Order: sequence, then C-alpha cells, then structure tokens
Amino acid sequence: MARVKGGASSHARHKKVIKQAKGYYGRRKNCFRTAVQAVEKAGQYAYRDRRVKKRTFRALWIQRINAAARLHDMTYSTFMHGMKLSGIELDRKVLSDIAIREPEQFAAIAKTARAALDKAAKAA
Repeated sequence: MARVKGGASSHARHKKVIKQAKGYYGRRKNCFRTAVQAVEKAGQYAYRDRRVKKRTFRALWIQRINAAARLHDMTYSTFMHGMKLSGIELDRKVLSDIAIREPEQFAAIAKTARAALDKAAKAA
C-alpha cells in the first residue's frame, strides 16, 4: 500500500480557516495558528450574539416607545399599563414602528391608554 502524505488535506484545511479569517487585522488574517483562534472566538461571539440580538432590539423598541409616550406626558410603564387596561394588544415592535412612522396613530393610542388609566383611577 502506498504511503499517503497529508499535504493536500492540510492545505485545504488551512485554506478554509484563512478564508474565514478574511478581513481580520494583523496576523490573524494570514497566520494559521492565530487565525484558528480568531475564527473560533468569532464563532463563539456569533453564537452568543444571535441570542443577545433579540434582547438588544427589545430594549431599542422600549426606548422608542418611552420617547413617544413622554411626548404625551406619560412614562413607558404608565403607557403600557394604560394599554393593558384598554385592551389594546400590540407588541413592542409594532408600537415602536407606529411611534416612528405614524405619530398621529400613536397619539390616538396614547389617548385611549390615558382614558383607560383615568377610568381605572376613578373606579378605585
């Protein structure tokens, strides 16, 4: 049986890692050993941040809703409580979008939420 050297498979493996490290700074892009470390760490960050991205966007939507609610003399929490009392079931992503693109509709929602809060305060 003929002796098999590992040159072709090693080269292919190195080439794959170097290709993944394209765009990295310094030796991380062209030295195999440092590129392996960089690519592995990048994969860990990518895996983690696919989950973190969801939290980050929710925080962004809440900030936008809070800014829009404060234009109508309410905080985020009172606005959301008023929404719950009035029975409006819109998620934060949609509310944020409405607040940015359609301020008149958001004003109507805020007015409804305020009315529900006032009604609840009179009942208590």
